[in-house]
Amino acid sequence: MIALNSPVQPDLKKLLPYLEQINKNGWYTNFGPIHEEFRDKLEAYLGVQNLLLVNNGTSALQVAGKTLNTQSIITTPFSFVATSSAFLWQGNNLAFADIDRDSYNLSPEALSAAFDNGCTADTIVATHVYGNPCDVVSFENIAKTKNKKVIYDAAHAFGIKIKNNSVLNYGDASILSFHATKVFHTVEGGAIVFKQAEDYEKAKELINFGIKAGKGIQSIGTNAKLNEYQAAVGLVNLENIDNILEHRAQLFDEYCKGLKGLVEIPLWHPEANMNGAYMPILLKDATEREYISQKLLENKIQSRHYFSPSLDSVFSAQDNFGTSNSQHISKRVLCLPLHNKLSLIDIQKTITTLNKAI
Repeated sequence: MIALNSPVQPDLKKLLPYLEQINKNGWYTNFGPIHEEFRDKLEAYLGVQNLLLVNNGTSALQVAGKTLNTQSIITTPFSFVATSSAFLWQGNNLAFADIDRDSYNLSPEALSAAFDNGCTADTIVATHVYGNPCDVVSFENIAKTKNKKVIYDAAHAFGIKIKNNSVLNYGDASILSFHATKVFHTVEGGAIVFKQAEDYEKAKELINFGIKAGKGIQSIGTNAKLNEYQAAVGLVNLENIDNILEHRAQLFDEYCKGLKGLVEIPLWHPEANMNGAYMPILLKDATEREYISQKLLENKIQSRHYFSPSLDSVFSAQDNFGTSNSQHISKRVLCLPLHNKLSLIDIQKTITTLNKAI
């Protein structure tokens, strides 16, 4: 079976010394020395500051929202469910705007129209879908004009840059997921990159029950810390991340060449690199998608309807400022296998099978 995804396996020989050090320290969580080393190396690698490690990407979204005092959001319906549910879970109001037909990211035009038509959300939550950066310049202008905050869900965008500047440096906060299925992982985990240092300090208290070192309880918080074992996995995986990203980008490029003229692929940001996080294709309609999925499976090739359904269908009671593009694309999109263990032979088999089925 050509698997849809296969998580990176941490090198156990490299991991063991870290685990032995953790046991020797007797310090297993609460901002320990391995955690601090991982944070510093991750900041340096990504080219960011004010990076806060957390226990998962969903917590990252929620803590970012709490830190920025978010009360209501407007977001994309074309994303993983947590992009919306994380905020609904903590009582925020939610509204949807449509996505761009070509990039599948939240549309700046749809966003502006929503605000002009009565949307009162104080925060824009936009996903860099499949690792493809949003139109961050347009969002910055909208946020400035409308006096809104911006949180980017960058769960797919590890290592992505726009003009050699990390995509994580845009917005008031950007979040990462380090779930095992992601390009880079700590088994479970995540991070928030804040624009402002004071927001980082506030969030650091929030993820530790609202406790500030040396000053006690300062606010109502939660427990969203990344532990030492997870940080150790992160350090080991970080050593090989350049090779992983290079291989995945090569596979993505091979797909693009082989699928040209056969299926539609999202239009990538012209000034951004690629990390090969996903391989989405757009088929003619839902019927063709089901047929192609079945033919791939018959040839022992996994695929997934990712993202489907459009989230406004799931959270139908929330405000909706038009989601026709999302509704249309979510019924037609299909993700093909893409992961670090995949070979060029696997890619060619998938392309050949897909071509024959179409």
